[in-house]
Amino acid sequence: MRLFFALWPPSETALALHAWANGLEGRVTAADKIHLTLAFLGSVEPQKAIAAAKQVAGEPFDLQIDSAKYVRDNHMVWVGPREMPEGLRVLAKRLHLALYRAEFILERRPFAAHVTLLRKARRPAAIAPLPKVAWPVREFALVNSAGGAYVDVERFRLDS
Repeated sequence: MRLFFALWPPSETALALHAWANGLEGRVTAADKIHLTLAFLGSVEPQKAIAAAKQVAGEPFDLQIDSAKYVRDNHMVWVGPREMPEGLRVLAKRLHLALYRAEFILERRPFAAHVTLLRKARRPAAIAPLPKVAWPVREFALVNSAGGAYVDVERFRLDS
């Protein structure tokens, strides 16, 4: 298994972001793979990750997608919130802490909320305005990406 924790957008949001990305040059992320990664674990067994995630409490929140950026070093285009929502900041911090306590080794760089929409992207002359999309966050998921398909291993509800 190749595991990561993620937030999934509603299907209409993923389709709108996918359509927006099709207006740029590069390898567009498939609509059914559009997500925001909370933590990448790699090739590990899921039981310990599931147990850690069950310790994470968080409140539902809405994720604003109001910023787009071309990243020259990686030749990619990503979108995300202009300002980190407090609910996302708290969720990521609590999840990372639970994973560290469970002895997972995570990336050392600070968490940056972004959704990669294009890889091998050419630098756009201009970036079109983003579509207005709704992304209510009521849960997060442990996802297996082995074999190319993204399959939820388990979902974890946020308290309401």
